[in-house]
Amino acid sequence: MAIRNLATLGRLVLSLWVSSVVLILASAAQGHEVRPAIADLTISGEEITLEIQVSLEPLIAGVDLEGLQDTNESPKAEEVDRLRALEPGQLEEAFREAWPGIRDGLTLQSGDQNAEVRLSGVDIGETGNVALPRDSRLLLDATLPGAGPVIVGWSSEFGPLVVRQMGAGEDGYTGYLTGGQLSDPIPRSGVSLQSTLSVFTTYVGLGFEHIIPKGLDHILFVLGLFFFSLQMRPLLFQVTAFTLAHTATLALAVLGYVSVPAAVVEPLIAASIVYVAVENIVRPRLTAWRTAIVFGFGLLHGLGFASVLGEIGLSPARLITGLIGFNVGVELGQLAVIGAAFLLVGIWFGRRSWYRKAIAVPCSVAIAAIGAYWSIERVFF
Repeated sequence: MAIRNLATLGRLVLSLWVSSVVLILASAAQGHEVRPAIADLTISGEEITLEIQVSLEPLIAGVDLEGLQDTNESPKAEEVDRLRALEPGQLEEAFREAWPGIRDGLTLQSGDQNAEVRLSGVDIGETGNVALPRDSRLLLDATLPGAGPVIVGWSSEFGPLVVRQMGAGEDGYTGYLTGGQLSDPIPRSGVSLQSTLSVFTTYVGLGFEHIIPKGLDHILFVLGLFFFSLQMRPLLFQVTAFTLAHTATLALAVLGYVSVPAAVVEPLIAASIVYVAVENIVRPRLTAWRTAIVFGFGLLHGLGFASVLGEIGLSPARLITGLIGFNVGVELGQLAVIGAAFLLVGIWFGRRSWYRKAIAVPCSVAIAAIGAYWSIERVFF
C-alpha cells in the first residue's frame, strides 16, 4: 500500500511539474513582447531620410533588448511601464532628453564615412494600456558624405531592426538585422542585389523565430495537438491539416487576397487553443470532425503568421522565396516543439498506463485555462 501511495504521489508531482512548465512558458506571452523596429529608408541624391516605427519606452529607459523576448524580463520593466503611462507630449520630452545617447547607437555610413543623423520629427502614439507596446514614429535625416553606398544599423541594445528601401521599386533592399548587424551596402541609385539563398535563409530564420521563442500561442496550440494522442497517425493527421491550412491563408494574406483585422484573428487563435485542449480532455478520439476543426484553426493561425511578413514588407520580387522560406521556418519551429515534447515527456512516460490521467489531461487543462485567459484579454483589454 505504501509503495502504491508513493507511486501515486510521484505521478501527482510529475503532473504538477509538467503543467507548471506549460504555465511558465505561457506566462511570457503577454503584451510586453519585444517587437522589431521598422525603418523605411529613402535616398535622394546626397540626402537620406529614415522613418522608424518603434516602441520608444524601452530605448528611453535604457533597456538592453538584445536577446530579450519580453520587457518584463528586464530590471527596468517598471520604468518602461511608467513611460508607457505618460501622455504623448511628456513622452516626447523624455525622448528628446534621451536622444543624444540613442543617436550614438545609430549607424549611418556612406562608404567608410559616418553621416551626422538629425532628428527632424517625432510622432508619439496615444497613451493606452501600459501592458501593451505603444508605436511611435521617428523622422531622421542626414546629408551623405562621399559617394559610396549607404549602410544602416543600430546598437544591439536597441533590439531587432527591419530596414526597407523605399522608392526603389520591387527589388528594393529589405533586411532583418539582429545583434547589432549592419545592412548590406545599399546603392544610392538602383537597388541592392540579394541572392536567392540569402533571402531564403533570412526568412527561414524569421519563420522559426516566430514560433520559437516568440510564438507562444502557436506553441500551445501545437502542444494541444501533441497531448491529444502520442500515436503517430492522429498526430500526423492533425499536423498535416494544420500545416496545409496555415500555408494557404499565409500565402493568400501576403498576396493581398485575404485581410482580417488582428483584433479579430488574435482572440480566435486563443479560442482555438481552448478548443483543442478541451477536446483532448472530453473526446480524445481522432475523427473527421477533429481534423476539420484543426484545419479551420490552421486558417486562423496562417493569418497570424502573415502579420509578421506584413510588418516586414515582403516585396513582390522576393515573394515566393520569402514566403517559402518563412513557411519552412514555421514548420521547423513546430517540429522542434513536438520533438522537444517527445524528448521531455513522450519517450519517458508515454507508454505508462497513467500517462493520460497524470500528464495529458492536466496539461490540457492548463493549456485551456491559458487560452481562455488570452481570449478574454484580447477581446476586452
